[in-house]
Amino acid sequence: MSVLVVAPLSAVPDCIRRYGPSHLVTLLSPEYMIDTPDGLDPKRHLRLAIDDIAEPWAGRLHATEAHVLDLLAFTREWDSRAPLLFHCYAGVSRSMAAAFAVLCDRLGPGSEAAIARQMRERAPHADPNRLIVRIADSLLDRSGDMVRAVDSIGRGTLVVEGKPVHLPLSLEVAS
Repeated sequence: MSVLVVAPLSAVPDCIRRYGPSHLVTLLSPEYMIDTPDGLDPKRHLRLAIDDIAEPWAGRLHATEAHVLDLLAFTREWDSRAPLLFHCYAGVSRSMAAAFAVLCDRLGPGSEAAIARQMRERAPHADPNRLIVRIADSLLDRSGDMVRAVDSIGRGTLVVEGKPVHLPLSLEVAS
């Protein structure tokens, strides 16, 4: 079974070499947006230009319903035979929220709390972007379950940059 890998921007080249992902999701502010790394098909690279903010803020690009719809559509095309790599600048907020949304989509209603707990076990630094989570919760008709699940695990250990984390496409105990 394949996995989701969540990493900071600085670890993307190493994660591509190490894990050989078939798909890449980049969530970066426009000024930090990257081109598709060598060896990856540009059609398998979703680039979402959004700032890491939890509420709309003048002069900044916040996540929108269109961004999350693009994320869900893109990842539904992923066949899970090879890893799916998510990254943002620090690998803490936007990419964790995107991975959480995708896992909730894949594992279905009722899985939200267990996914959040597993994320916390594997990534003590995870602090999923609350705006992305709220939008995904609405689009997936989860009636606040995704928001409550993320709130239940707290803000995460404060770090400058997270380390690459594996999130399985199933609910299991962290190894």
